[in-house]
Amino acid sequence: MFDNSRIRTVPGWENAPVPLCFGGDPRALTFCCDPRYPLAYEQKCTRKKVLEDIGLSEEEYLDIKRRFTEEMGWDSEDVCFNSLAFCCLRRNGCPRRDEVVKDICGSLKDYFTMKRILAIELLKAAKNRDDVEPYIKYEEKMLKE
Repeated sequence: MFDNSRIRTVPGWENAPVPLCFGGDPRALTFCCDPRYPLAYEQKCTRKKVLEDIGLSEEEYLDIKRRFTEEMGWDSEDVCFNSLAFCCLRRNGCPRRDEVVKDICGSLKDYFTMKRILAIELLKAAKNRDDVEPYIKYEEKMLKE
């Protein structure tokens, strides 16, 4: 199911997808930016296409990330787009991410575990469920282990 060149193992998430701008699968929506702002990797960004492919609107995507931010207390003026929900996978993508993660989540393991849960929530909201169901089943199974 996974292209080994398109996954990373990070604390709390084995086989995490690389960001979409680097060829990640739909689970990588969890690492995508806020679509209302210009992007550093705009020429490589496939977020809009992936959202269309899985049947999730940008507004639904934003609503899920905003709700998750509220539930987790992930808001911070010290990270891009003022929320850990919009932080990317890249360690140096946001200069203060790890500091904010430590303050809010406690550890990178806890943070990436929650990003995994956010990925599942995004995929569960997709209307083209057949396209994302294998990823949902895999991630839910892995969370239980």
